[in-house]
Amino acid sequence: MTPEQDPIDPTGSADPLYDRLQHEVALFARRAEQTRLGAVGELRNSMDRAAYLLLGRLELGGPMGVKALAQAMTIDSSTVTRQVTPLVEQGLVDRVPNPDDGRAVLLELSTEGRDRLHQVRNARQRLMAEICEGWSLDDRERFTALLTRFNASMERRQNRTASDS
Repeated sequence: MTPEQDPIDPTGSADPLYDRLQHEVALFARRAEQTRLGAVGELRNSMDRAAYLLLGRLELGGPMGVKALAQAMTIDSSTVTRQVTPLVEQGLVDRVPNPDDGRAVLLELSTEGRDRLHQVRNARQRLMAEICEGWSLDDRERFTALLTRFNASMERRQNRTASDS
């Protein structure tokens, strides 16, 4: 199939490969959440996905305002504000003065937030190691590369869709 061809034929039946792919992605999403919620002991990942990604972005990018964080996360500012509020209340994120504008504040990963992020990240890495037990290094690297590429394609589509509206 060439890139110009539509994966849906004129009769409306789906391409079997894309049908399998969408089904596997749906199963992956459900099982990933079930696995996260069902882990026990040290593997229990009690931090929700939004919090984990926000804390990770603050660790990577350093202190930033709500608008910059929203742009970095490719979500709207109101969503960031709603998701950050409990993180501030839990002491995982600090609001600090913006050195460039005394009227504004920046969001910064607190020491407690950094420690909690690392704890959850380590638990999730151990969980991934358990799930991929028996996979060769080559398979793990290939899967990671393909999943990274898939996520980048999804982000590009999301950005195109957002700019079209």
